[in-house]
Amino acid sequence: MEVDGVQAVASICKKVDIIPSEFIRSENEQPAITTLHGVVLEVPVIDLSDSDEEKLVELVAESSKNWGIFQVVNHGIPDESISKLIEVGKKFFELPKEEKEVIAKTPESGIEGYGTSLEKEIDGKKGWVDHLFHRVWPPSAINYKYWPKNPPSYREANEKYAEKLREVSDKLFKYLSLGIGLEGHEMKAAAGGDDLIYMMKINYYPPCPRPDLALGVAAHTDMSTLTILVPNEVQGLQVFRDDNWYDVKYIPNALIIHIGDQIEIMSNGKYKAVFHRTTVNKEKTRMSWPVFLEPPAEHEVGPISKLVNEENPSKYKTKKFKDYFYCKLNKLPQ
Repeated sequence: MEVDGVQAVASICKKVDIIPSEFIRSENEQPAITTLHGVVLEVPVIDLSDSDEEKLVELVAESSKNWGIFQVVNHGIPDESISKLIEVGKKFFELPKEEKEVIAKTPESGIEGYGTSLEKEIDGKKGWVDHLFHRVWPPSAINYKYWPKNPPSYREANEKYAEKLREVSDKLFKYLSLGIGLEGHEMKAAAGGDDLIYMMKINYYPPCPRPDLALGVAAHTDMSTLTILVPNEVQGLQVFRDDNWYDVKYIPNALIIHIGDQIEIMSNGKYKAVFHRTTVNKEKTRMSWPVFLEPPAEHEVGPISKLVNEENPSKYKTKKFKDYFYCKLNKLPQ
């Protein structure tokens, strides 16, 4: 199935220094107009190697309530594992178009596979990004048909990274549970427990002649529980805070953690999903590797019953994750 990729559009636009109108955002979205320039947002940084668990619980809970985003360092994933993940992803996107299209999305594949469009965009606008989606955990959910065969080391690099990532996510779920008075296992259990789906996405944002007018991905919250993200060195992640859009400062080898919609729902609003978007660069390719931790399709998610009472009535509906997903992608009310 042929993919009309942004990579191909970018190579044509580079010669003429203009971009097609479907990539030009309205003035209230254009990064040049809406970014607070000259200030880089330093989101909380948490050292996961700290032996004081109470302190870690407090830091994770505070960051998740007040920011919805934080970075973790000394997280236990070897630098080499992250480097390999980046290397094989980059090599895949450098392949000829025909090779990438071997694993293109189809109507049957749902979200998995290589493609460019994802959710319904308002006013027919497009993001300056191509992507690849595939599940990396649990084994029962993986379909290797959507994993690149080339480069040959792609599978090994992703499997090693996913194995280590699960240890990080289990810690975060535990701290998030304890941080709002639950037992350590309750937040993960409410999200689907060991059936939780780990969905890898590689975002590829080629150089854009008019980064002042385009966005990589429009403003959104993630529909996941947590999103755990590795960026390359090119700036692009922005967060909306105090009525302004800010560039987020990266820390080498840190993982960026986003609180997603399902954690906000399960915590009955105590934790906040982060409103964010991505910008693009005129000279350089930006890439990122978010892994979305999602409940299984049939799993029902709603506020955890212990967090609901007369003083704190339920703020969200309980629904199957697949129904939430459908409404969010198609911009329908929840």
